[in-house]
Amino acid sequence: MFGLMVRFTCKDEAAAAAFDELVARTGEHIRANEPGTVIYTVHRVDGRPLERIFYELYRDAAAFEVHESQGYVQEFLEEREQHLASTQVDRLDFVSGKGVDVER
Repeated sequence: MFGLMVRFTCKDEAAAAAFDELVARTGEHIRANEPGTVIYTVHRVDGRPLERIFYELYRDAAAFEVHESQGYVQEFLEEREQHLASTQVDRLDFVSGKGVDVER
């Protein structure tokens, strides 16, 4: 398994609304086209209305590369910048969990 946790901070409330729309559009494509994407969730942060946290879990690094190569993901990566004040990315190495069927 290969994972990411990404914290995005939007510029302002209008940017956050536009970012959420972009996320929703992109998410539809991810759900429909990426069997190697095990989990792709987006969360608002309670008490911090401009922050979003993404938790992404891929079958393996190759599935992540497939995800990153998709046209709709490339569009997301380009378009998101206009809405964001900052981005923080953590790459995750899976240890254990519930809700995923993993052979190690």
